[in-house]
Amino acid sequence: MRRRAQPWIVDPSGRWRTTTATGWATRLYEASDEVAWAAKLNLLWIVFTLAGGVILGVGPATVAAYTLARQRAHGESVPSWPAFVTAYRREFWRGSLLVLPLVGVSILLVTNYFYFASLGPAGTVPRLATGAAIVALVVIAAYLLPMSVHYDLRIRTCLPTASLFALTRPAPSVLLLFVFTAIVYAAATYPFLVLVVAVGGWIQLDTWLCLRFFAENEARLRAKGPS
Repeated sequence: MRRRAQPWIVDPSGRWRTTTATGWATRLYEASDEVAWAAKLNLLWIVFTLAGGVILGVGPATVAAYTLARQRAHGESVPSWPAFVTAYRREFWRGSLLVLPLVGVSILLVTNYFYFASLGPAGTVPRLATGAAIVALVVIAAYLLPMSVHYDLRIRTCLPTASLFALTRPAPSVLLLFVFTAIVYAAATYPFLVLVVAVGGWIQLDTWLCLRFFAENEARLRAKGPS
């Protein structure tokens, strides 16, 4: 008996094949566009960090990059260079006050971690404690920076709010830590990624994920209603 052709396998009109090809082309274009955007954000961050002499540039450059990433995540059309310059100037001092303490503590913790690791078995306990502190800092910073550009928060309230959010949302915190670890591993394996896309990719992914976590939290609070 002759088998009947399956319409999803053989389509005389060729519509299924055309639709599939178009879908793949669309996905490929969207993926390429996201990579290109991450590379542009990465370049902007590097250029403006260096423009501020690194120490005075890394704070406002980071906050400006998160500002543009938030606009991008909301589907807004972002004129990258003018928008970055505007955000960089506006957030110069605020960005420094937010980011420089994080950078300072990160350098201190990483230095201590390698020092304790060099001590061998005698440094196991302090090394593990320092590693746990590094993990906590990464997760809190992953919330703090998107939160600082998404909500109207005073600088002194950003850290407590981000810390509380990290503690009360363990699953999203683990996801952010996983994404950060994957990007760090890729950058360590291929160091050129740091200059090309790693920083911009992390900032955009971190922002995209956190905006969804924030929206879910707001929806949950609205559902609970006033206490």
